[in-house]
Amino acid sequence: MQPEGYDVGAVESWVSAHVPDLKPPFTWTRLEGGHSNLTYQIVDQAGRQAVIRRPPQGELLPKAHDMGREWALISALAPTPVPVPQPFGFCEDPDVTGAWFYIMGLIDGKPLYNADETRALIPESEREGLAHSFIDVLADLHQVDPDAVGLGDLGKRDSYVGRQLKTWYRSWTSSVAGAQFDDDRAHSLQEFFLNNLPEQGPIRVVHGDYGFHNCLMGPNSRVAAVVDWEISTLGDPLADLAYALNPWPDPSDKLPPAPEAATNVPGFPTRKALAARYAERTGRDLSHLNYYVGFNRWKTACIVHGVYARYMEGKKSTEGVDLDTLRLRIDLSLGLAQEAVDQL
Repeated sequence: MQPEGYDVGAVESWVSAHVPDLKPPFTWTRLEGGHSNLTYQIVDQAGRQAVIRRPPQGELLPKAHDMGREWALISALAPTPVPVPQPFGFCEDPDVTGAWFYIMGLIDGKPLYNADETRALIPESEREGLAHSFIDVLADLHQVDPDAVGLGDLGKRDSYVGRQLKTWYRSWTSSVAGAQFDDDRAHSLQEFFLNNLPEQGPIRVVHGDYGFHNCLMGPNSRVAAVVDWEISTLGDPLADLAYALNPWPDPSDKLPPAPEAATNVPGFPTRKALAARYAERTGRDLSHLNYYVGFNRWKTACIVHGVYARYMEGKKSTEGVDLDTLRLRIDLSLGLAQEAVDQL
């Protein structure tokens, strides 16, 4: 069966001319996941395994499924301590197969999406080590000078959090009519975050969606690679850290963690312990961390509010969707954001 979205002959000819490490023809196997990108495992004549990715077919939003950004990140970070798949080649000639595509090494590892997968794949005795690996990799990413690795033009350098506050507040206000509900906390929190915006430290590469779902855990129960760099940019590393820490439980939490969360299993250190490890590894001052925790909780509420509005307007099918749970998640996220702010 012809791989979807790929002219096999043209792609393999391009690889023969541009990727000396791989020897076509390939055996192609579809891989699921990856934000609907057309992702295949390819095996060459010498048995070497790699992964090829291109966007889905059809018209795309301007910044969606950005193969060039992903390639820029993995190729720039490959020589650093940040574990990424080996970069093999990038084709930006759409005449080859209708879209840009890139080829990277295949990693022996799996993401973790829920508690059941964590329990099945990570022995309890290895979970502390995995958590330390997870936070150490993020710390290593935030120690990379983007200018030194050719990523200085990855994004804007002005206020990362300030720009997001405007973007997601605009999302909230434009979704109120469609969602058929508003919440005063969304407005008061946005005003608080704008009025108390910490001074942005050194600009660093931020992953933007760093979590167990975008890490591949190796057979040794450590992070073997970080993937899905599509929304990465330049920004405030503490915002990236807070986002990564939000799913981790801590005894100080007033509300219990989601039972299905991949981090909600015995054997993991607390959120505060991971934050302390990050601070020790990077030397960064985390005295304003709760600001960033609250900001991320508020941002989550804005995102889910927009999704809820599209359902309520009939723009998305509600089949199999629990709208009450979505609305509850908005309320919960705003409550957690307020809780974090109150601890400042």
